[in-house]
Amino acid sequence: MTSRIAAVHGVLAPHRHAQHEITDMVAGMCLPPGADRRVLDRLHHSVRVRSRHLVLPLERYAHLDGFGAANDVFVEAATELGARAVRGALREAGIGPADVDMLMFASVTGLATPSIDARLVGRLGLRPDVKRLPVFGLGCVAGAAGIARVHDYLRGWPGHVAVLLSVELCSLTFQRADASTANLIATGLFGDGAAALVACGERWRGRPAAGPAVVATRSHLYPGTERTMGWDIGSSGFRVVLDRGVPEVVRRHLAADVHGFLGEHGLKPKDVTAWVCHPGGPRVLRTVAEVLGLAEGALDVTWRSLAEVGNLSSASVLHVLRDTVAGRRPPPGSPGLLLAMGPGFCSELVLLRW
Repeated sequence: MTSRIAAVHGVLAPHRHAQHEITDMVAGMCLPPGADRRVLDRLHHSVRVRSRHLVLPLERYAHLDGFGAANDVFVEAATELGARAVRGALREAGIGPADVDMLMFASVTGLATPSIDARLVGRLGLRPDVKRLPVFGLGCVAGAAGIARVHDYLRGWPGHVAVLLSVELCSLTFQRADASTANLIATGLFGDGAAALVACGERWRGRPAAGPAVVATRSHLYPGTERTMGWDIGSSGFRVVLDRGVPEVVRRHLAADVHGFLGEHGLKPKDVTAWVCHPGGPRVLRTVAEVLGLAEGALDVTWRSLAEVGNLSSASVLHVLRDTVAGRRPPPGSPGLLLAMGPGFCSELVLLRW
């Protein structure tokens, strides 16, 4: 039994800056006075990001005083961006708020109780009996994992409509006075944005959904990799854990996962007409292309998203999916593969049919 993606809508934070402007801000915020900034400049150049959107004006980041102040900004801005994303997705799908049966919310860059999804129910006109599922901690993989879990729900409730919302305000996690390589890479790679996806079960009685069908999913957690990626959480907020060995973990595991998953459906990588890949960074993308033997240009949509808006954590793969649907839609009936990796360390694979 399949589900079908009816619409994907992405939104970005309001303040857009060229990479060099953000690098200048980070130099003033993270490096000691008079420090040599050549390492910072090299790291920010190497991530292949040209511009990003941030939730605050550049000058405000140096004055965010601790976790509480940053999280207050998260709650307010995530509610606003989330509302815009869900409204846009429902409008594109031609589905009313009262038709939504389940709302899943994913983020790893802020905390709220009541959760952001609860704050959106009345604001968006969703039914009071809408099922809600807030998810924290999946990080970059949550966009793909969210689609997979929405698919699981719709297999059980094939007449229902489900919405996946991701809001990531990564800039609020940048650490002041932290010149570690992990923090400097994060301040060069991650941006702020949101995305919402509307999916319908196989027996949904509304108009036919325009997007690809979700055929199957696969999750894989790699034991012993807990310190590869994640957060150390303290009084200053979320301090990034980012091991330089991430590409090697991808190299060791991803090919077997993808070949095995596709093989269960009588497919090989050469049969896939669209690769919807999370933009984890240049080294990760080059490793993905290498171990899967992808053709030149197979990840162009992902590379372009990385350059234009940076890595939006869980929202990124949804932006790449939106761009694939809008600009490089594969032939009807052909297979596609959506994939992302994140803390755990883990991967999530979603087999699509266009």
